Amino acid sequence: MIAGQEVPRRGSAVRPELLEEREESQERALRPASFDEFEGQESVVANLKLYIAAAKERGEAMDHVLLSGMPGLGKTTLASLIAKDMEAGFSVTSGPVLESPPDLLGILTKLARNDVLFIDEIHRLNPKIEEYLYAAMEDFVVDLLVDKGPSARSLRIAIPPFTLVGATTREGLLSDPFRSRFGVLEKLMPYEPEQLARIVARSARKLGVEIAPEAGLLLGGRSRGTPRIANRFLRRIRDLAQMNGEHRIDQALVVEGLTRLGVDRNGLDPTDRRILALIAAQEGRPVGLKTIAVAIGEEERTVEDVYEPYLIQCGLLLKTPRGRVLTPEAAKVVETWHN
Repeated sequence: MIAGQEVPRRGSAVRPELLEEREESQERALRPASFDEFEGQESVVANLKLYIAAAKERGEAMDHVLLSGMPGLGKTTLASLIAKDMEAGFSVTSGPVLESPPDLLGILTKLARNDVLFIDEIHRLNPKIEEYLYAAMEDFVVDLLVDKGPSARSLRIAIPPFTLVGATTREGLLSDPFRSRFGVLEKLMPYEPEQLARIVARSARKLGVEIAPEAGLLLGGRSRGTPRIANRFLRRIRDLAQMNGEHRIDQALVVEGLTRLGVDRNGLDPTDRRILALIAAQEGRPVGLKTIAVAIGEEERTVEDVYEPYLIQCGLLLKTPRGRVLTPEAAKVVETWHN
């Protein structure tokens, strides 16, 4: 038993938040501890290392950084590595959590010189918070409104120079004035199966399990180009290997594990297939985002940010002004489900 960790009594229910915390803890343990361990995104990593080295040589905070790309590509990991290489503190929050300027003020005033503040889902910031950040990012000051009505006055508070690292899956939703205040803009791209295979191999070693090279490549090819998904699949296949008394993950175990997870040979999960089947049923008529979201029981933002990018990259889905339609390749894939 680990000190401070709550262990459920036999027969008692495990609280969902404990399961989520445990899953997040396992995911953090698999993250690279340095830029040298970070697989893929070579140009992004090279640029960040250059900018960090230059900032450290000048004794200044690094320019503000905006990282964009699909979920699970490593934006949070890169933010933490920036702080580590800068030998600075690392504070984490997210756009939806910051509801009013005082929420942000409490965080900014606790930062030390050259610290890194990471804001996930920065495109979901309240516009008031966004405007509040302008002076903080450019002049390292914040204006606090004291009192109300005729006696209201503004109090300017200086804050130490810091680096804001923002992560977004939808860069286009950021306003131009806000986006222009980031000195470093980097876009993360989906990973190739070979890169994911190397990530899976490293993660397997950390999990204390061996995976055959061909099994890692198979797993990487069905992980939607995303390390987070590859590691999640690996943990579940590790469970399967353990219960089967296997000490090495081979291709057969990967296929069985992914089949249990509902992932087919094209890397499509049940929700992907429901989306494609729904659109296919319209026989060429475009289907709106709202209709898709209602039909599969997901939020529109989830459909647009999580599912559609992969289907579009695979050449299975097209977005048109009238709605979503299938490509000829997708029609062939759907047809195989009926044969």
